[in-house]
Amino acid sequence: MNYRKYQKIPEIRLENRKWPGRVIDKAPVWCSVDLRDGNQALEVPMTMEQKLKFFNLLVKVGFKQIEIGFPAASDTDYNFCRELIDNNLIPDDVYIQVLTQSRPEIIDKTIEAVYGAKNVIIHLYNSTSTLQRDVVFEFGQEECLKLAVDGASYIKKCITETESEYDTNFILEYSPESYSSTEPDFAVRICDAVCDAWQPSPDNKIIINLPETVEYTLPNVYADSVEYFCNETKWRDSMYLSVHTHNDRGTGVAASELGILAGADRVEGTLFGNGERTGNVDIITLCINMMMQGVDPVLDFSNINECIDIYEECTRMKVDPRHPWAGKLVFTAFSGSHQDAINKGKKKMEERGSDIWAVPYLPVDPADVGREYEPIIRINSQSGRGGISYVMEQFFGIILPKSFQRDFLTVVKHETDDNSKELMPQQVFDLFDDYYINVMTPYALSTFSEHSLGDKLSEVEAKITYLGEPVTIKGKGKGLLDAFVDAFSTYTGVKFSINMYNEHAMENGTDSAAITYLEIKRAEDGKIFLGAGVSSSVTKSSVRAVLSAYNRMIK
Repeated sequence: MNYRKYQKIPEIRLENRKWPGRVIDKAPVWCSVDLRDGNQALEVPMTMEQKLKFFNLLVKVGFKQIEIGFPAASDTDYNFCRELIDNNLIPDDVYIQVLTQSRPEIIDKTIEAVYGAKNVIIHLYNSTSTLQRDVVFEFGQEECLKLAVDGASYIKKCITETESEYDTNFILEYSPESYSSTEPDFAVRICDAVCDAWQPSPDNKIIINLPETVEYTLPNVYADSVEYFCNETKWRDSMYLSVHTHNDRGTGVAASELGILAGADRVEGTLFGNGERTGNVDIITLCINMMMQGVDPVLDFSNINECIDIYEECTRMKVDPRHPWAGKLVFTAFSGSHQDAINKGKKKMEERGSDIWAVPYLPVDPADVGREYEPIIRINSQSGRGGISYVMEQFFGIILPKSFQRDFLTVVKHETDDNSKELMPQQVFDLFDDYYINVMTPYALSTFSEHSLGDKLSEVEAKITYLGEPVTIKGKGKGLLDAFVDAFSTYTGVKFSINMYNEHAMENGTDSAAITYLEIKRAEDGKIFLGAGVSSSVTKSSVRAVLSAYNRMIK
């Protein structure tokens, strides 16, 4: 690749930076720009109905500031603004935000669009970057500064003149577009000049928004620029400092997080990172990142599936399967070692009765974002015995002994490798059932009876079938199982013994079924064979397990 044609972006030499030693301990003010930044980046913009549905979702999850569009730029945005206001669709504690350029006729149209709204943020912007001033506008710093100040002064004049008529709570916002590509000292100078025109105070703050409109540098460089701005502006105590990062380098989330550490009070972004080019910062990711550190994100994404459904319906875009926290695969473990660790982590939490989430490979509880546990473990050729054991226990109440875990793993891998497929939980159970449980061919159990001979000795008489033909067998031993083994060994002429025995109830309550697992050991060569039996009777499940193991041995 021709790397020589690109030039490194200059960095701020910030001495004694403080942001690396800080932590995020509270949520910023959140502002959604989905209905402007996100909408303008769609191949097919949202309809009025879709915009309204999306707006209602944003209100539901808790946004108190929502940028709804650029009313002077299109009839659709203007009409949507009026739709919200005229039909009283904006909650009293929500500010709508509208964008405007620094031109009187556009500002007039913008002010007209928000007439009658209770809470409004007027968002003024103009591009300040060195490159845009040079190749787009062909003017220098002074002309750029004058454009911003003239627009700010005109907005102040319009608001003052209509103050009594409007009965609106206005907050003023200014963005030096492409802030991160603007000379740092000039960015401070132009923002301070806008503040001079607006004359904010600690009790009547304005918003200064610092857009990383195109992401050119590492997120730590952006953080340095934010801290530099905080240090150099003379109006810091009279502003909400806002960050608005894009994702061209794939580090928009990191840039916003470091921007908060550097002093930002507010974040603009979109759900799932929608926006121009690679998109805006993803507010959902930011919020859940905070939640997993024990910080209240304020916004509520506990029903993330609803957010996904409305987002995909309204934008006609899809949430990627690997999207942080929201993708359908992010709570899914394919690796066997991961599956085993998840299983053990969940069990340990239950044993300790802990309210603190601590499960390997799952930084957050899927239930906290409205997801379910069922998709966590999925079985394919990469799965291990821990994952298989988890599925069998979690879904079907079957607690596999270690020898069954090892043996069944080879069965599962054979099935998934041969068919190049993933097994769902029911398919895993069906496979186990076919291979181990009540394997009644060629030998099957009909009935049996046990008689005590005293001194812990028992005699058993059982009716079995061989390829459908009935046979009666008798034997003696220490208990039912030993007596049945004696009877069956005598009948078949093959000597074997019980090497391992385990059983448990599969379900709770009076209707529970018992499952018995056992290993039989063939006398002539010491080989081990596994079998399982299920019945409402433990004794019957034990006898069935013997026949299952024997039938598997002769196969």
